[in-house]
Amino acid sequence: MIKLGIIGLPQSGKLTIFRALTGTRAITDQERVKKSDQLIGTVNVPDERVDHLSKIFKPKKTIYSQVEYLLPTTIVDSDHFKGEKENLVLNTVRICDGLLHVLKNFQLFGESPPTPEKDFLKLEADMILSDLMVVEKRIEKINSDEKKGKEVSSDELALLKKCRGILSDNKPLRDNAEITTTPLLKGFTFLSAKPMLVIFNNSDEHEEPPKMSCLSENIEAIVVRGKLEMEIAEMEPEEAKEFLSAFHVEKSLIERVIQSSLSASNLISFFTVEGNEVRSWTITKGASALEAADHIHSDMKMGFIRAEVLPHKDFVRYGGVSEARKDGHLRLEGKEYIIQDGDIIKFRFNV
Repeated sequence: MIKLGIIGLPQSGKLTIFRALTGTRAITDQERVKKSDQLIGTVNVPDERVDHLSKIFKPKKTIYSQVEYLLPTTIVDSDHFKGEKENLVLNTVRICDGLLHVLKNFQLFGESPPTPEKDFLKLEADMILSDLMVVEKRIEKINSDEKKGKEVSSDELALLKKCRGILSDNKPLRDNAEITTTPLLKGFTFLSAKPMLVIFNNSDEHEEPPKMSCLSENIEAIVVRGKLEMEIAEMEPEEAKEFLSAFHVEKSLIERVIQSSLSASNLISFFTVEGNEVRSWTITKGASALEAADHIHSDMKMGFIRAEVLPHKDFVRYGGVSEARKDGHLRLEGKEYIIQDGDIIKFRFNV
């Protein structure tokens, strides 16, 4: 399951976005006064391809990929805790696969105009500083172990020093492909290395994104009208459809955010049809057939023989597996085959 953390400065509308995504009710301050409190909501990943497969095969079970949203809801009013509030929030989302950064882009009566770029840079700097502290602590530990004659990893130390250089220049780690993909650093759960989707939280009437010069090319951004879309999410489907049309919203917030989240996190979906079950699986783009088999069950990886692969578009084109097989579009692939988004796969294995 994909885990996505929702972050943002106070009053940016994080709870509103969380409610719109998960369909949860309003949360009172009395329900989230503890520092350790957090909200978690799980939703299915909408996918028309899964709907189509389910309609054709009529399985007893249709299982969609799922996304878990985590919202730290720390409320700290005491001056004593103000300095550690953001650290508590940021540490909570370290376990997540990606981040949704909610930026306030609306103005309430009597308030100053929103400053989304300034707000983004503020939290970005907090994440960079938090990561730098983690790096410095680990380098210190490695140096200490080396002095004591213990065996240390020179590769890890070299990568950490590279991280320190990047972070010291006040730059995030997500822009460095080597650092974000190496298994050696995976356990550090660096915040600034996580994929990020920026959500501009606009007013009901405002459809345009703000001008932002600080977003790098590998950060996706979308505009939502959080309050409006939270209210739409609580409506009956037919009523919601009318409002979506009236406010020029082509897809629901869930569909737009999930699709953008998957893209930003470099994730794709493949499907299996086994017995009475149609199921969607989410995996990192570039994963091999062997990795996909292991994602389903370790026995599949151990006894892997081959993968029967049919792209969903060919399934639609030919109207079924048998028809696609006759025309040579059902392929037999080995362990090294790179999974493509939309592949329908049957794994052959023997244990």
